[in-house]
Order: sequence, then C-alpha cells, then structure tokens
Amino acid sequence: MAERLNIPEHGNQNPEVLEQARSERDAELKAERERAVAERGPEQNVEKLKEAAEKAAEREKKAPEKEVAPVERRRDTPAQRRAKAKASYKKTMKETQAQMSAPARAFSKTIHNPVVERTSEVVGSTVARPNAILAGSLSAFILTLVIYLVAKYYGYPLSGFETIAAFVLGWAIGLLIDYLRVMITGKRV
Repeated sequence: MAERLNIPEHGNQNPEVLEQARSERDAELKAERERAVAERGPEQNVEKLKEAAEKAAEREKKAPEKEVAPVERRRDTPAQRRAKAKASYKKTMKETQAQMSAPARAFSKTIHNPVVERTSEVVGSTVARPNAILAGSLSAFILTLVIYLVAKYYGYPLSGFETIAAFVLGWAIGLLIDYLRVMITGKRV
C-alpha cells in the first residue's frame, strides 16, 4: 500500500503527505463504489430485494407458529386481593418496625397484634363512636356544672360519681342519636 500511495515506508511521516494520501484513497474508494452500483443496475437491486423477501417468507413458514391468545387481564378474586393486602401490610409493618427503637417496636408489635387490632376495630365501630363520646363529654360538662351549682346553692355534698354518671347518660344518648341517624340516612361515618 505504501508503494501505491508513494509514501516512504520508514522514517518520519509528513502530516501533509499523510492527509493527501488519505484524501486520494477516499476518492478511489468512492469511485469504486460508484462503478459497482453502475454495473449492477437497478434491475439487479430489485432482484436482490425480491430474493430477500422470498427468503424471509420461507423463514416465516419454517418457523413453528405459536398461537398467541389475546392477553386477558385476569381479575383477582376477593380472596387473592385479601392475601395480597395482608402480605403488603406485613411487609410494611416489618420495614417500619425495623426502623423503630426497641421499646417502640415492642409497643407496636403489641398494639398491632391481630387480636388487639380486631378488638379495637369492633370497639371503635360500636361503643367508642365519635358522636357518642362527644355527646357524653358535653353532657358530663353541662350536667356536672348544673349539679354542682344546685348542690352549692342548697348545700349538698358531692360524691364525685356525678361526672361519671353524666358522661354515661350523655354517651347513651349520643349512641341512640347516632343509631337513629344511621337508620334514617343509611350512611355510616
């Protein structure tokens, strides 16, 4: 190659000579490509495309056909959804408890025990209704105030049970009102 480009094989190469040789070689390669395309002609290019298409069609025929059924999105059953939710809950609890201090982790494990959680939910949905507690608190305040003022005026001593009794009475009234509201509207809060 060095003889064809008239470049000495040994010694320091002049950058200008190298650049000139590179440009001459590029020109030769370009001319060769143009000659090759001109020799083939457009008919040969079309023939080669047809041959390639036929080969591709043969490959497709030879390949085992797979019946691809449409992908249907399976819906989870309620049991599967519950199992996924339970697994997710357990994973989240483990990750969260791992970041807690030892006393906080022990307390968390105690209150998140399934028995304690279920009991808390039942109590929260029946006995410890927010409206019942609010009604009990308000009645305890108002009735205790009234009882205290009456006892003070007439000079009766108080036993301390008045506040508890007033709260229980207000709580029962609050539960009754809440129950009637749910019966009438059908909505739970």
